[in-house]
Amino acid sequence: MQLVQQTINAIRPPDTTIHQAALQRLADQARPQGSLGILEPLAARLAGIAGTLDVRFRKKMIVTCAGDHGVVEEGVSLFPQEVTPQMVYNFVQGGASVSVLAAHSGAEVRVADLGVNHDFPPDLPIFHRKIGKGTANFTKTPAMSRADAIRSVAAGIEIVNQLVDRESLDLLGTGDMGIGNTSPSSAIIAAFSGLPVRTVTGRGTGIDEAMLQNKIAVIERALALHHPDPTDALDVLAKVGGFEIGGLAGLVIGAAARGIPVLCDGLISTAGALIACELAPAAKAYLFASHNSVEIGHRCMLERMGLTPLLNLDFRLGEGTGAAVAMHLLDAATRVLADIKTFAEVGIRNAQEG
Repeated sequence: MQLVQQTINAIRPPDTTIHQAALQRLADQARPQGSLGILEPLAARLAGIAGTLDVRFRKKMIVTCAGDHGVVEEGVSLFPQEVTPQMVYNFVQGGASVSVLAAHSGAEVRVADLGVNHDFPPDLPIFHRKIGKGTANFTKTPAMSRADAIRSVAAGIEIVNQLVDRESLDLLGTGDMGIGNTSPSSAIIAAFSGLPVRTVTGRGTGIDEAMLQNKIAVIERALALHHPDPTDALDVLAKVGGFEIGGLAGLVIGAAARGIPVLCDGLISTAGALIACELAPAAKAYLFASHNSVEIGHRCMLERMGLTPLLNLDFRLGEGTGAAVAMHLLDAATRVLADIKTFAEVGIRNAQEG
């Protein structure tokens, strides 16, 4: 817990002076005020985080956290657990959806094994941070111990520190892979919000109505059995979460402590971000929601954190795909701020008065 707490304590707010200077420059640009919509506050936020009006993302990375879930025993997914390691290999080989979209955004994809039920070769170029071979079936016992919940968050922090210290990092996207992981994600938002499970639970891999009703009942049983404490994020993570969700939380906390903006993806990545913000409210200043997932619980998570999604694309894939696409918007926002001339710079006087 020492690393987690030290990292939380290290989070500092973005530079408010630079943020205000950015807002002023945007207001002074040679165009109608507010005419570039969400790109304007987005640009100002990024400037405050980076401490400069000329923000440049030279090193962009998407870290896709992978883990398996014991709750798949309850028939909550269309796909078997064996798909998780197969997809990890696909990421490494560059054949996954996020691999293609990230390449188009100028970002690199790295996989982190937090809890896949498979022994990967030690030389496979991924982050080998396995906490265990999948969580327990949370309809019977807690998904993990509190100690393992802490370890999973610490693993995400360690990944960020490694990236920053060894390779440099300017922008981080988060993604996920793990069959059955929409169930713990829905359980997490239900635990924090107190909303009925059926209002925050979607179809995940595309299950039919009967499987959806079963999935809702499975999550309801888990919450009734364990009573996760909504005032204790680690308790929620341990009782109904996932190893990769803890890792995702650690990525957000670690990046915030190092002054790096984070684009979170859909339902599962946002579940990790929610855990992070419950543990470290100051981390929210560094967090951006890439898109609005089709999964209904995602919107509830974003509302709880006060985040507005940048895109609405009807995505429901995960992996970091939404983060990859939204990186284009963040790049655009930085150029809007730095490169569009002000009225004074182009020699137009009193333009906004006339």
